Amino acid sequence: MRLDDESESSNVEDRRGGGIGKAGGVGIGTVVIALIASYFLGIDPRTLIGVAETVQNVQQPSSGAGRPVDPATDPDAALKSEMAKVLRKTETSWDAIFQQMGGQYHKPVLVLYRGQTPTACGAGQAAMGPFYCPGDQKVYLDMVFFREMETRFRAGGDFARAYVIAHEIGHHVQKLTGISDKTEAMRGRMSEREYNRVSVRVELQADCFAGVWAQHANRVKPFLDPQDVDEALRAAAAIGDDMLQKQSRGVVVPDSFTHGSSAQRTRWFKTGFETGSMKACDTFAVRDV
Repeated sequence: MRLDDESESSNVEDRRGGGIGKAGGVGIGTVVIALIASYFLGIDPRTLIGVAETVQNVQQPSSGAGRPVDPATDPDAALKSEMAKVLRKTETSWDAIFQQMGGQYHKPVLVLYRGQTPTACGAGQAAMGPFYCPGDQKVYLDMVFFREMETRFRAGGDFARAYVIAHEIGHHVQKLTGISDKTEAMRGRMSEREYNRVSVRVELQADCFAGVWAQHANRVKPFLDPQDVDEALRAAAAIGDDMLQKQSRGVVVPDSFTHGSSAQRTRWFKTGFETGSMKACDTFAVRDV
């Protein structure tokens, strides 16, 4: 992925200066394990928030900003710059796509933090993995996630990281287009098993939107190397519900899927990338996803 001449988004909020390497009294090793498990198994961040607040009695800081991180001594300075450039490319692409639809794209904020941070959805914790909060229209990310994604799941690479960001931005697109509000309204009328099937379609659509972004951005200004799409597909396959359940439980339970299987996640990302069309991402219009 070639980003050397790209500009960085100004919509990055760096709260890492307030982190201390722990979240709610939980050691960083435990956080890392929980981070991967919760994100990959598709647990709703708000559920985790409630559990964390009840069990650990998390105390939110009065301000999420913390102390500024000195770029000269920041070990993640290059990664932060990469994330800011990827975010900028999503802004440029979705601006153009929304204009073509006669709408206006409202840019989200990417919040970088360590351990825990306050959000409009409650107390955000590293154990949740990257997530989008519709209440404040921000994407939250503890960059420890990327190191674990590479070492534990062998799903590394710069475009694999970009895919993760693009997937969360896909949820922001769902918010702006009213999709997430409609699906969230269905939650109270359904059993957990029924809503899991809705959740899978929501997540697969976000994967598809990530593909639409990649195709559009690369067409406007080529930045992808030949292996980049393969990196994204490997990441999508590594975080399929079936793959993760095999690793964690030794058995696959399709009714508990919330994000989709490896095959589904790779297929819908490819659909978005190959068509470049949001219409092709209507996961709610097909019988079988």
